[in-house]
Amino acid sequence: MTMPAPFQNRLRLPMIGAPLFIISNPDLVIAQCKAGIVGAFPALNARPQSQLDEWLHRITEELAAHDRQFPDQPAAPFAVNQIVHKSNDRLEADIATCAKWKVPVVITSLGAREDLNQAVHGWGGITLHDIINDRFARKAVEKGADGLIAVAAGAGGHAGTTSPFALVQEIRAWWNGPLALAGSIANGAAILAAQAMGADLAYVGSAFIATAEANASDAYKNGIVEGRAADIVYSDLFTGVHGNYLRQSIVQAGLDPDNLPKGDLRTMNFGSGGASATKAWRDIWGCGQGIGAIDRVESTAARIERFLAEYRAAKAALDARSNY
Repeated sequence: MTMPAPFQNRLRLPMIGAPLFIISNPDLVIAQCKAGIVGAFPALNARPQSQLDEWLHRITEELAAHDRQFPDQPAAPFAVNQIVHKSNDRLEADIATCAKWKVPVVITSLGAREDLNQAVHGWGGITLHDIINDRFARKAVEKGADGLIAVAAGAGGHAGTTSPFALVQEIRAWWNGPLALAGSIANGAAILAAQAMGADLAYVGSAFIATAEANASDAYKNGIVEGRAADIVYSDLFTGVHGNYLRQSIVQAGLDPDNLPKGDLRTMNFGSGGASATKAWRDIWGCGQGIGAIDRVESTAARIERFLAEYRAAKAALDARSNY
């Protein structure tokens, strides 16, 4: 397996904190990186666009200060998620801001562009592209992505429908580069399982919604704690692309989660005045099927410590059971 160069010797766990629309902010990203996992946020969370420069300044300075204070335990690198969909009229400005701060990792979504990958390489960064099937994975690599994020069935947000086992094995049949896996990973044992399947990294999102640093309402965080896999609804109504959402929030919005109409891809809007003002993103809560493992709201540092303890315990238990 291949760990991306910026991650080598800087991770306590093989994990990326997935960029969560609206929810991921500098507080969460900095806490994740200091605790030893890659922290990430969507560029579009910083609104207006000028705020992205402020966020990157703060994240860069605070992580550099951490590294000076703890040279033997440097922070993990951070990542910025760029939505490449044609409706994102901020993309060029956001890429320029990332270039200014030499963002080490750029995660691209909803479209692969060769020129964007080249731009990131130009300042010394790497790109990871999220995909939901093998066809999109091949396209991303053809366009120059350095690594892939396989968003399998059960993941939060815009997830695919393919089993993690099937998706990873198809990609690994031809791709030996960096591969992260998303899909119901919410404890340390699942991180180990992702590695056993062939992924280099686990891509974990929903578990970080129920943290003190996350920009989510108390009701949303408690919904994660109280929810189970059966409470997740898969629908394309809200953005035009299928995603996983918490049933409770759909009911609270006055909709019947068992009888949702079909969505329209034309409703997808990531423009400057688009997604943040859309009712779906304010009122409908995205999350994945793994939330049954989340039983409390706690700090990001505490959650990662629990992941680490669970990961080590699962590895020890697996080693003890191995007789083959």
